[in-house]
Amino acid sequence: MWAALLAGLLMMLGLQATSASGQTGTEAKAAAADQVLTWTAGNDITKYTSAPETAVAGPATIVFENSEATGNTTGMPHTLTFVTSDPEYNQDVQLNILANPFDDQGGKHTAEVTLTPGRYLYHCTIPGHGEMKGVLVVTEGSGGEDTTAPATSAEVGGVQNADGAYVGSATVTLAATDEGGSGVERIEYAIGADGAWQPYTTPVVVDQVGEHTMRYRAFDKAGNAAEEKSVTFAVAAPDTDDTTAPETSATVSGEKNPDGAYIDMATVTVTASDTGSGVNTIEYAVGADGAWQPYTAPVMVHAVGEHTVRYRATDKAGNVAAEKNVSFTVVAAPPQDTVPPVTGATVEGTKDSDGAYVGSAKVTVSATDEGGSGVAGIEYSLDAGPYLAYTGPVVVDRVGRHTVSYRASDKAGNTSAPLTVSFTVVSGQVPPPPCPEYDERLTVIVGTVDTGVPNRVTNNRCRINELIEDEKDWSSQQLFLKHVREVTDALLDEGVIDRREYRAINKAARQSKIGVPGQTEGYRAILDGSQESFAKWQQVGGGSFALNEDGSITSSTSTPGMGMLWFPERKYGDFSLKLQWRDDAPGTANTNGGVFVRFPQVHDHPEESRPEWVAIKYGHEVQVFDSPTGDMYKSGSIYGFDRVGLAGAGVTEKGTWNDYEIRVVDQHYSIYRNGVLINEFDNTGGQDFYPPRSDDPGTDGRRYASGYIGLQVHGTTDVVSYRDVRIREL
Repeated sequence: MWAALLAGLLMMLGLQATSASGQTGTEAKAAAADQVLTWTAGNDITKYTSAPETAVAGPATIVFENSEATGNTTGMPHTLTFVTSDPEYNQDVQLNILANPFDDQGGKHTAEVTLTPGRYLYHCTIPGHGEMKGVLVVTEGSGGEDTTAPATSAEVGGVQNADGAYVGSATVTLAATDEGGSGVERIEYAIGADGAWQPYTTPVVVDQVGEHTMRYRAFDKAGNAAEEKSVTFAVAAPDTDDTTAPETSATVSGEKNPDGAYIDMATVTVTASDTGSGVNTIEYAVGADGAWQPYTAPVMVHAVGEHTVRYRATDKAGNVAAEKNVSFTVVAAPPQDTVPPVTGATVEGTKDSDGAYVGSAKVTVSATDEGGSGVAGIEYSLDAGPYLAYTGPVVVDRVGRHTVSYRASDKAGNTSAPLTVSFTVVSGQVPPPPCPEYDERLTVIVGTVDTGVPNRVTNNRCRINELIEDEKDWSSQQLFLKHVREVTDALLDEGVIDRREYRAINKAARQSKIGVPGQTEGYRAILDGSQESFAKWQQVGGGSFALNEDGSITSSTSTPGMGMLWFPERKYGDFSLKLQWRDDAPGTANTNGGVFVRFPQVHDHPEESRPEWVAIKYGHEVQVFDSPTGDMYKSGSIYGFDRVGLAGAGVTEKGTWNDYEIRVVDQHYSIYRNGVLINEFDNTGGQDFYPPRSDDPGTDGRRYASGYIGLQVHGTTDVVSYRDVRIREL
């Protein structure tokens, strides 16, 4: 499976599966044999199996082994790549080694390099393996000249009172010099005897009233550490007539059971505000007899039982707020249901002498759940089509051989293995229904406007939505409204709908603005912010998405792994897909995400044990990534095929919604961001990062001509939100 993949990887990454010096492992020189640095890898895509942490400056032999002996049982390729584009790390070693158990070296490669004092950043460049990284610290060693630790100093500044205390705040400035020659690598500081060490970048402002001790130290690039020092000072409150204590409040959050108890953990968040001198400290205590402790972050309570958390705050003038408290109960999580539902199906109808069903066959699916959580839903697929929600018996009246696949999920998330039932339908003098569209949604939805009217089967066996044809490219709104009136007039006369439903459908047609120039005529909402819409999507692989109150969905920060939320109801060929995405990664990090298009059915796909990789290998990913560092494919790139740089991606500020349009016609892809065309790509074959399968229906190595839509979740730190996903077939 990996042979073709490796060829694409080598071509795309420009790597040689030999040593960095151009030699094979058996031809490597012995010049650096005195210092051998070994990295190993296995099946894990989050970390190397082993890696050195330190080395000595000078010649070295790099060994990278990714083989069966090091735990690789799947043939997974990995690289060992030294980063040369980050100014915070050494950039003088060019090292790119690609290894897998089936290459001509059996997965073990060597390279000869010369290391200099400092730090080298290394990582794996295989997509999805970005968490495999680390830092190698290189020192001068015993033969080097720099054995002298840096010299450090601290200066406290600010306005002092007669007692020497700093009024309002004190500013501590740290400095370090290195006479040994390698240079200062970093300065660190910690406040208090138990404070955590933090990197020092700018003078530190301390405005909490009271006595303070700041510890500090420095390190040079040769690894020498300066002796810890400290400076002590006091901060006094400025003169004030503030006699009012701070206002305090607390909230408790976490997952609750039906009785209101928190499952496994409750998190208590305390806040305080003071309009006078300002809040100086917040304190909390757990239980009636618990000791008061400084509050610096939300308090997590894990112990099972009833709890009371007390809290108070003091302002800089010394006013203390009255003690308050919050009470809650923590319970253990119930036993997890790991047993999928049991399913069955029966086929009914009139049979002929050959056992075929005459005219139609009715398939009834049932499911029971013995795991305890209960059946959440049943799905079925007709003739390898998309899985649809099962709400009642499925009537199949089209002549031919048919297979119905079915499965069920319980409320704990367990899904049963798909089962099938096959049968033949022969003509019963009943022609197939003359439906202009195929639409089995539960209610009549015109464009994006939900009427609430049940999407009934009409007298000609088509559903109401199928007769309305809201996906057709109408040349004017008046023409569309005339068509809807004609359809609803007939349905009213036939008794399919009543007068109230007649008015609701025609009102929705006007509100949809279908046919109005410049409007979203023909676009169908497949993720509109409702729970019903969200429930039609499925999560595969790792990670997860949650529906927000504003109708958007956001990837989880607590569910690990890479995966995909996909829309299994139908495949799309040529289309225009519109959506909005937002970078919600925490802190200064940039999110990594993407939109998958034209990939095949993920369930039970041949040769694939990880369903999210079906989309990566056999479809296309339109990248979402605005970071100036990291992955070389930025927003708008067709991942592994066509690269867009950061300048062409059109970066927006974090937390800002971006409009995306992905337009696909034949094998031509156009990507628009906020109305601007940022990439065009023709998939003519041959440049595939993941080579196509032999049964790929495309030609000349091209990808599928139709497929499904999906949204990527890349990991717990890559937090991305999506909303308003609409598609129009072209």
